[in-house]
Amino acid sequence: MPYARVVTRRNAVFDAGLAVLAFTVSLGVLASDGFGTPDAAVRHLDGLGVALAGATALPLAARRFAPLTVCLVTIAASAVMYRLGYPLDTPVGPAIAIYSAGAAYGGDPRLARRRLALLPALAFAPVLGLAYAARGADVVSILVPELLSVALVAGVLWLAGDHTRLRRERMAELERRARQAEREAERERRLAVAEERTRIARELHDSAGHAINVILVQAGAARLLHERDPDRSQRAIATIEEVARGTIGEIDRLVRALRDDEPVPAAATGPVALEELVERHRAGGLAIAATIPAPGRALPHGVAWAAYRILQEALTNAARHGRGTADVAVQFTPDAVDIRVTNPTTAPAPPASPGGHGIVGMRERATLLGGTLVAAAVAGEFRLHARLPIPG
Repeated sequence: MPYARVVTRRNAVFDAGLAVLAFTVSLGVLASDGFGTPDAAVRHLDGLGVALAGATALPLAARRFAPLTVCLVTIAASAVMYRLGYPLDTPVGPAIAIYSAGAAYGGDPRLARRRLALLPALAFAPVLGLAYAARGADVVSILVPELLSVALVAGVLWLAGDHTRLRRERMAELERRARQAEREAERERRLAVAEERTRIARELHDSAGHAINVILVQAGAARLLHERDPDRSQRAIATIEEVARGTIGEIDRLVRALRDDEPVPAAATGPVALEELVERHRAGGLAIAATIPAPGRALPHGVAWAAYRILQEALTNAARHGRGTADVAVQFTPDAVDIRVTNPTTAPAPPASPGGHGIVGMRERATLLGGTLVAAAVAGEFRLHARLPIPG
């Protein structure tokens, strides 16, 4: 039963309806004594004819469970009807059964079974010829105009069923590949997020270590200057308070991640580092129109470093996938840093797909700081907008 594993309730209802439709068409043909001018020698529809018509059509309801058996039953019933003289000019049931057998067994890896399933389609016309001969009809006069056309139609129906099978298998393979590609893309995205979180955790670890060293130095200075220079001692204590508050804010945003042993690049802070980054890309051949004002206050290390890395990745994408130009606008507000990068693209697709590591890394950095990042291709341009909140 090659179809049993894919039969659904919807398919079962469809097959039942198809069987009833084929039975109705067969009864209509028999009731009208066939097509064209009625032949006086034909047998009119009676109870036996109704039963045989049912045998030629109603088994189609099980064509997905036992296609070969259904094919044999419908062909045998049709042959009996021809032998008894019923005018079944349109054997709808056997035609559908042959098509179903081709769809079920056309690609069977077992050659013997495939040939066995093909046999009813090849034998349909000879079986009808034997039925005509047993009835006393002139088989020779019928052979060329009718039996050969029946054989041709049976072969075409078998091939059509086999083609349907191939298309069904191709669609199933495409769906399987699509699901596999989706799983791989999700796995790559998760790996990219995990790697970026690890890098961010490493950077914040170093930032916290640096802050602790500053606190130790300032605490020692405050202790030594407590009596002879109270003002300087108070300034040292204020520095300790400021550094500790900023470090605690960064640690609160840290997600749990493992730390590797790769060397950490020097921290990039403030607009000077951003301007140096822009100049390096200009030296590399990228024409950049940049607006980077002074922030008006010192930025927390986590925010400054995230802004640096986001701008770095955006300019790298513009150099790789753009047309050689980019517009950069950085705005410092009391509560956030806004970064906008726009560059024309060489193709309708965005310079870096949402599933790529670059966009994932930038979005992860912004998210860990409580900010947002939107990147999309619009009207031939790739636009990136990042907003990084500054803790109060």
